[in-house]
Amino acid sequence: MKTDVASKDSAYVLDSFAALAYLEGELSADRVRVILQDAHTGLCKVFMSLINLGEVLYITEREQGLTKAQAALAAIEQLPIKILPATQQAVFAAAHIKAQYRISYADAFAIAAAQEHGAAVVTGDPEFSQAQACVRLEWLVKKPRTAKTR
Repeated sequence: MKTDVASKDSAYVLDSFAALAYLEGELSADRVRVILQDAHTGLCKVFMSLINLGEVLYITEREQGLTKAQAALAAIEQLPIKILPATQQAVFAAAHIKAQYRISYADAFAIAAAQEHGAAVVTGDPEFSQAQACVRLEWLVKKPRTAKTR
C-alpha cells in the first residue's frame, strides 16, 4: 500500500529501516519525509516503538560512533513521532507475533504497534514479508548495504 500523500486519519509506524533511511538521506528518505510533514500538519499520526528507536541508536553507534547516535536521537526527538513505551502489553503482543512469524523481536514490536494503532508499518526490510498477513505494510526502496549488517 503506497500513497504519495497521507490520507486524513491515517497512521504509520516507522521501523528502524525507515528511520535510518530518513536520517541517512537514503533513497527512500523522501517518502518518510512526506509522511513526517503530513504528521506535522495533522494529516496523519506517526509512531515508533521504543524498541525500534533503540535499534536505530545501536546501529548508528556501531556504524558511525556514539556522537552520531546521540545526534540521531536528538533529531528523532524533534520529529512528529510518538515514541511508544515497551509496556507489559506491548511485550506480550510482540512475543505473540514473534512466536507466529520468523521475524526479529524488534520487528515484532513494530507490528504490534501498528496493530494497536491501526497503522501501516513503513519499512524496506524484507523480513516483514513473513508477516504481511497480519499487518499493513508500506514498502520503501531498499538501498544495497555495505559489508556491515544491521
